[in-house]
Amino acid sequence: MNLRASCLLLALTLAGCSSAPTQPTKPEQPIVNQADDAVSEVRFSQNINELLNQVSQTQEIPLQSLELGFLDAKTIPSIRKLVLPPSGTFKKNWLAYRKRFIEPVRLKAGKAFWEENQAFLSQVEQDSGVPVEIIVAIIGIETIYGRQTGNFRVKDVLSTLAFSYPETPNKPAREQLFKDQLKELILLCWTEAGGKLPAKNSIQGVNSARFSACLNQNSSYAGAIGLPQFMPSSIRSFAVDGDGDGKIDLKQSPKDAIASVGNFMKMHGWQSGMPISFPIQSISIAAAKELADGQPQLKYTVQELIEKGILTKQQGDLQSGGVEPSSKAFIVDLPYPDKDGSDQVQYFVGLNNFLTIVQYNRSYFYAQSVAEFAEALGYKNQSVVPVENTGKAKDTKSTSEKLKPKKSSAKKKPKVN
Repeated sequence: MNLRASCLLLALTLAGCSSAPTQPTKPEQPIVNQADDAVSEVRFSQNINELLNQVSQTQEIPLQSLELGFLDAKTIPSIRKLVLPPSGTFKKNWLAYRKRFIEPVRLKAGKAFWEENQAFLSQVEQDSGVPVEIIVAIIGIETIYGRQTGNFRVKDVLSTLAFSYPETPNKPAREQLFKDQLKELILLCWTEAGGKLPAKNSIQGVNSARFSACLNQNSSYAGAIGLPQFMPSSIRSFAVDGDGDGKIDLKQSPKDAIASVGNFMKMHGWQSGMPISFPIQSISIAAAKELADGQPQLKYTVQELIEKGILTKQQGDLQSGGVEPSSKAFIVDLPYPDKDGSDQVQYFVGLNNFLTIVQYNRSYFYAQSVAEFAEALGYKNQSVVPVENTGKAKDTKSTSEKLKPKKSSAKKKPKVN
């Protein structure tokens, strides 16, 4: 039994044997059942130890090194409240969500971030095919370019959600997700500290201080890290050393963050030069409603949606800013209550690139906000292809040819629906 578990069991024994006064009292604060708390802590410690043993065995990392890294791990009660689903009376509100993210402060910060990193952003766009505006929009919506990256210790967040997730219908699946992320964090930190995988039961080359610092770094309440808010598994799979200093630092290096977002989007199927979504014709709301099922899956062809009157023929014309008629799409529904509290929905047709953004954050609200934030920065939501005219190609802007972001002297308000 390790030191952490031994101390907790001793606390549990003492709590059960304590002799409290028998006289009735009227405490000012609610009584806390210390025995129950101790039992929970022992169970929490046992769960962590089991996971550490699994990682130690599969990756041949010395168990003592892992135990030392988690000796002070603790649950964070507030985290459990933050991940609870909304109450039954809660109404999703697309307009309120949009207003929160597509607003002057973020847009101004986005233009400044673009100006500061213009050359590198253009380079990443050329390499990945992901437009500058999309990359800038994602980082702006996630953290306002590093202003809001979270202040929870990441190992505590992931341990809490892995072993003390609140009682919800999807608790088993969510706990498993966070157990996997906790394992990914350990492997990430081990390699960042100089360790090899598998470690072959050796700590040679491992900087224990760096290993501890990585485990103790700040994150969001869901365990996302840095300017682009990558989960540990995404850092290991998609993060890139953008500034070429030999390490990946998503917290302090804008170049690493920019290159990592571009790589994530590219690896998740971003189609260069293609639009994200199309608005539907107002006369076809009923038809769109029938097809909206909340499932982010490309299931209808654009031609089928044209035949249903949901899209126009132009939207199925690649040379007119649309896409190929055979391109796949799905219906995006964005609910909101109107001024009278009645349920309303704004519909879009989501294309492949919309689905790619959903892979970054599984939310229609999020994906459409990224698209509209990018449009506010100058992104043209249409295909970019050479158009032939009597044997000659018209001049068209390539996705890599971007105008410099305008100075903030002309305080232009973002587009409002």
